Amino acid sequence: MAETHGLMERLEKAVTRLESLFSDSPRSGGMEYDGINGVNGSIAPYVEAFDRLLNGSVAEFLRYSKILEGDVKTHAEMVRAAFQAQRSFLLLASQCQEPQENEVAVLLKPISEKIQEIQNFRERNRGSKMFNHLSAVSESIPALGWITVSPKPGPYVKEMNDAATFYTNRVLKDYKNSDTRHVDWVKSYLNIWSELQAYIKEHHTTGLTWSKTGPVASSMSMRSVLTSGSGLSPPPPPPPPPGPPPIFDTETAKDEGTASRSALFAQLNQGEAITKGLRHVSDDQKTHKNPNLRAQGPPVRSPTKNHTPSPTSPKNSPQQNHPPVLELEGKKWRVEYQEDKNDLVINNTELKQVAYIFKCNKSTLQIKGKINSITIDNCKKFGLVFDNVVGIVEVINSRDIQIQVMGKVPTISINKTEGCHIYLSEESLDCEIVSAKSSEMNILIPQDGDYKEFPVPEQFKTAWDGSKLVTEPAEIVG
Repeated sequence: MAETHGLMERLEKAVTRLESLFSDSPRSGGMEYDGINGVNGSIAPYVEAFDRLLNGSVAEFLRYSKILEGDVKTHAEMVRAAFQAQRSFLLLASQCQEPQENEVAVLLKPISEKIQEIQNFRERNRGSKMFNHLSAVSESIPALGWITVSPKPGPYVKEMNDAATFYTNRVLKDYKNSDTRHVDWVKSYLNIWSELQAYIKEHHTTGLTWSKTGPVASSMSMRSVLTSGSGLSPPPPPPPPPGPPPIFDTETAKDEGTASRSALFAQLNQGEAITKGLRHVSDDQKTHKNPNLRAQGPPVRSPTKNHTPSPTSPKNSPQQNHPPVLELEGKKWRVEYQEDKNDLVINNTELKQVAYIFKCNKSTLQIKGKINSITIDNCKKFGLVFDNVVGIVEVINSRDIQIQVMGKVPTISINKTEGCHIYLSEESLDCEIVSAKSSEMNILIPQDGDYKEFPVPEQFKTAWDGSKLVTEPAEIVG
């Protein structure tokens, strides 16, 4: 009898403890399970963490973009919408099981469309005073494609972030000593990708985590998620008091296309002129080896071995035919969309003028006189002959470029370019050649009435000498 009485007391205490736990903290006892599977309307920990990123670094970026106004502000609103679309997808993944690949492509379409919209905005506003700002965003926004990358989505985001720094460095150069608002803008934007990398490392180290239970994800379940209370992220922190909670665009989820997963990447990497001048994807379809892909129409990128592009996947929207341009706009010479033109000439140049050459193919341009700087962006099989440049000649995201210096130039920069031959004059032998992420570069030096070719090193070896790292070109044998 005593034993029975003792057993009853222990049971009563156990029941009391359980009731206390559930009444004091309804989520504490099963938050991880409920969060991952979306049970009882709770939010998964990794969705809550993403909300903190939205209300933190993304909100700060929006605040600085509103200060700069104009195109930057408009572009930032598009970025906000893209992140909200991604938040919706993460919420779905936390509550549903992973579907078949073709269904995933449909669910990814809202994010893909937001990315395409951001990149198209940059392309439509090439004359903007904030073009470097727009390019920084357009070049790196494909980072949101990390949700389809495995097993290492974090490094993919870093690669996209590196693409942005090429343009943010230009912004810093232009405004560092004149307008700190732009410096703050750069810091806030790059901080988004740094925090996203940290977020991925903590919650999705080897790829997006889908729920192990619940229904299989579908367009209908996406609509259900968006219309439920849990589809709304918590309101932003106090700083911007009036700021309403982020609202998701439920309409985007209703747009059910039939694009394949590769279509996302086709649009993801498009646009910069690093993406740069969008060019067709050649047989080399690896973006990390062929930076020109980003400059092309949406390159086809397959970040994981599991996700190979489908041969029937829809192609990018047809390339628009732009009229050729050769005109002086303010202090900038614009040479754009020239095809098979070998008689292009710019005369009557002035020291304060610059030349910007974009998406020219199988053409040759001669610039006479002295000019401040020249930029070749997203060009193929293009030849440039110039007299004198007092600043820098830059070659970006291009292929098969030939440059001949008739007079002097202090610096030539080659970035993300395949194939670049530079013919120096006797006067320009002190020119510095700066290269990054480029291949097949050759410098031709005048000797005895002819030119002698010297390759620019592409491979390097680095060793620790006891106090510092020492890097030098590596000789390729064979």
